[in-house]
Parts: sequence; structure tokens; C-alpha cells
Amino acid sequence: MSLRFFLFFLLILCSSLLQAEVTAVDDSVTKKENKTAQKIENYEERLQAIESEISEENVWMKSYSSYLTSMDVKQNLDAIKKRVKYLAKHAKTDADHEELVGLISKQNILASQIEKLKGSGSSAPFSELITPPNINKVPEIHNPFDILSGLSTIKTLNANLEEYKRKRESLIELIDKLKQENKIYKKLLQLQPENKKYAEIYHQKQIQLEMFERALDTMNVTLDVYQKRLDIAEININKGIEKQVYRLIKIGTAIFFVFFIFFLLKLVVKKYITDNERFYMANKIITFTNFTIIVLILFFNYIENASYLVTILGFASAGIAIAMKDWFMSILGWLVIVFGGSVHVGDRIRVDMDGMQYVGDVLDISLLRITILEDITLTSVMHNRRAGRIIFIPNNYVFTRMIANYTHNSLKTVWDGIKITITFDSNHKKAMHLVKEIAKKYSKGYTDITRKQLNKLRQHYNLKNTNVEPRVYSFLESNGVDIEVWYLTNAYATLTLRSVISTEILDAFNEADDITIAYPTQKLHISTQSEKSLQHAQEIV
Repeated sequence: MSLRFFLFFLLILCSSLLQAEVTAVDDSVTKKENKTAQKIENYEERLQAIESEISEENVWMKSYSSYLTSMDVKQNLDAIKKRVKYLAKHAKTDADHEELVGLISKQNILASQIEKLKGSGSSAPFSELITPPNINKVPEIHNPFDILSGLSTIKTLNANLEEYKRKRESLIELIDKLKQENKIYKKLLQLQPENKKYAEIYHQKQIQLEMFERALDTMNVTLDVYQKRLDIAEININKGIEKQVYRLIKIGTAIFFVFFIFFLLKLVVKKYITDNERFYMANKIITFTNFTIIVLILFFNYIENASYLVTILGFASAGIAIAMKDWFMSILGWLVIVFGGSVHVGDRIRVDMDGMQYVGDVLDISLLRITILEDITLTSVMHNRRAGRIIFIPNNYVFTRMIANYTHNSLKTVWDGIKITITFDSNHKKAMHLVKEIAKKYSKGYTDITRKQLNKLRQHYNLKNTNVEPRVYSFLESNGVDIEVWYLTNAYATLTLRSVISTEILDAFNEADDITIAYPTQKLHISTQSEKSLQHAQEIV
């Protein structure tokens, strides 16, 4: 009895111990499973965080996604082509023909999609992203204006390089995140080796990572080559800019030296030439010569071959002669005026333009025109009834129009005349004597000046008649005897002396008893009524 009880107690004890051991094992397995699940959950959370970060790198991922899409479309298209080729030979039933038509339509659609993907640069992974920007032809620096284009080119090339570097940095960051993602998937596979989903994703991620790494290797090599090309281009541009800056310094120095020399010439001219007209003309010639030398300096510095200069000048001259004939003739006229000495600044001239006559003083002789200030003269009084205007006369008028100079060379006087008519019964000899004496009295100063001036003109011209005394003439007219007196007067003030002499002649003739001034008159004969009747009776008889 006791033995049975002992065996029963021992059996119960063993079963309790066995049950406790099983329970402990189950608890251990449960804890392990819970720990694994917790790890898997943590890894998946980290994967979500990394995927959210990777999605921000949309440029590279979109390019890769486009590449995968193009590959899928291409595979589908290849399969459809094989099926279309098979059905084209073996189609017998209506269903086969309908399938063939549908597949051909689908083939055209997929082919158009492939072309669009190729057009977007997605036929190869990252083809546009890993290709650096094109380096256009580096501009050659031939003149100062090219310096701006050179600097702009350098700025653009550096901006393209920085952009390419930023793409490379973003690719490096993306690869780091993909490596982290692959490590997590690898750990997940270690925890769940039988999970086919993780295995497939891990395999795809490995392929993806390899593609991005190959792209990075390509970018590293390309960046090195691209940067060297940019360095060469920048060196060439900087050399051209340096050459132009050095040339500008030389030209600036030469121009400054020319300005300094001509400034000294102007000071010498101002000091030793006291005549205003000669000083003005000398100043004009110095300025024109200065400008011409500066233009030649610029031409010979920026035209490498002298034959180019001759060609350019030839074409330019031909173009000016044809298209701007008047300007070209005005420039020639300016040369004739300046070097011929026919007209100077300050001269009083008369110009016939379009049926009008203008008399004035020359204010300026520019390259294209003569500027005169119209004065009150006999022409203004008798014809224009206007004065004080600024008249611009093209220089080419010296070839085609009448230009009279009242003050050419040293001659500053002109002949002026006054006409007065007396009756036939007047003492015309006495009238002529009075007129001559009055003219001699008031023009004596100008007569002496003219005599001296004509003696100077003999050095340049063949002068035959040098009589400078006042001249008096008489002419028979229908209404009386015209007495004309001609005398020398100041070319700039003819009206003043004319007014004085006219007044004196009028006073002298009014004081003379035997001189009567003739003027147009009318006689009226009035008869009475009786005289008219008598005249009428005589006519009847």
C-alpha cells in the first residue's frame, strides 16, 4: 500500500516537473517571438522614415522610375511584337484576327510611349542628370566689348559647375540612405529568412543601389574631366581679358599723351595768335587733328591686319558716297573751305538758297555745315523783311550755290551806292559835285583802309583797278537825271553810312535853288461846262 502511494506521488511529482518545464519553454519562445516582432516593427518604422526622406530626392527617383517604366513598356512591346508576328502567320479564326488587330493597336500605343520616354531622356538611367552641361564655343576677346561677354561666360560656366556638383552631392546623400535601407532589409531577412516579400524587395533594392553607385562613379569621372575643361576655358578667357586690359592701358596712355600735346598746342596758339579769327580756325584744326589721331590709334590697335583696315575704309567710303552723298560732299566742302581759305569764321557772306538771299556773319564752320547769324542789311530791308535768324548752310553749297564773301582775307570794306533823281532843268553838274564831296567826307576813313588792304591783296591776286575814291555817275532817264554815287563802307555797317550820306545829300539838294529832286507826279486838267460846249460845237463844224 505504501509502495503504491509512493509511486503515485512520484508520478505526480514528475508530471508537475514536466509541466513546469514545458511552461517555461513556452514562455521563453513567446518572449523571443515578441522580441522579434518588436524588432521587425522598429525596422519597418525606420524604413518608413528613410523612404519618406528618399521621396524628397524626387529628381533621381523620378529618373529611375521613368527608366523602370520604359523597361516594362519595352518588355511588353517585345512580347506583343512576338505575338503579332505569330498571329500574322498562323491566324485562322475570327478571334485570332480580332486579337491581331487589338495587339497591333496596342503595339502602336506602346511604341509612341517608348518614343516619348526616349524624348524625356529616360531610355537610359540618369542620362540627363549625369551628363554635364555643354560647354559652348568659348568667346574670343578681340575688343573691350568682348570683356563683358567673357566675364558673363565665366559666370555661366561656374554656375553650371556648381549645379552639377549639387546634383552629385544629392546623389551621394541618396546612396547613403539607400545603403541604410538595404541594411535594414538585410536584418529583416535575418529575422525572417522565409519572408519572400522582404527577399524580393531586398533584391530590387540591391539592383537599384548598384545603378545609383554606377551613376555616382560616372559623375565622379565626368566631374573631373568637366572641371578641367572649364579651367582651360576660364584660363583662355582670362588671358584674352588680360590682353585687352593691357591694350586699353596702352591706348589710354597714348590718348592721354595726345591730349596733353594738343592741349599744349592750344596754349601756344592762344598765347601767340591774337587775331580771333585765326585763333578760332587754328583751334578748329587742332581739335580735328586730335580727333583724327585718336581714331587712327583705335583703328590700328583693334584691326590686326592692315589690309582689313584698307578694305573696311574702301567699303565705308563707297557706302558713304552712295548712301550719304550729301554728307560726303559736305565733308569735301569743309575741306575746301578750311584749307582753301575762301570763308572764315567772322566773315560776312551772302548765300543764295532756294530763291532767297541771306546775308550774315559766319558763327561756325563745322564738318557738315556753315552757321551764320543774319544781320540787318539792305537785303533784309529790300527783300527778306526779316533778320536775326540763325541760318545753317550745308558745306556742299560751295560747289553748287552762289556764296559771296564781303570780308575775304584782309578786305573788310565793300562798295555801296545811292541813287537820287533830279529834274532835267536842274544843275546836274553841281548836283554831282555835291554828292561826291559828301561821299568823300563820310567815307574817307574807309577809303584809306581799303587802299592799304588792296596793297596787301596784291600779294595773292592780280589787281588792275585799285581806285578807291568815291565815284559819281549820271544817267538820263524818262523822268529825269539819275545821279548815282558809289563809295567804300564798312562791310558790317553799310546801312549806317548809307543813312548818313542819304540825309546829307537830301539836305544839300534842298538848300540849292537850281537843283530840284524829281519824283513821279500827275497833272489834272479840269475844264468848265461852257468850254466843253464850245469844243463840241467846233467839232461839229
